[in-house]
Amino acid sequence: MPTEVRPLSSLLLSIDDAAIALGIGRTQTYELVMSGKIASVKIGRRRLIVRSELESFVQRLSDLQRRL
Repeated sequence: MPTEVRPLSSLLLSIDDAAIALGIGRTQTYELVMSGKIASVKIGRRRLIVRSELESFVQRLSDLQRRL
């Protein structure tokens, strides 16, 4: 995990920053991205998560928990 966390006001988050924001590991974050549960964009060789997509993922999880 990186020692420096960039502000969440950034429009795009690295996988590491998204993992920190979610409170989960980098590997699990990659799995969520690669399965399509969290949408991402690729710029050059970097895979980045749009901040609003991360927020949408958390909202979907919250909505799902409320229905159970």
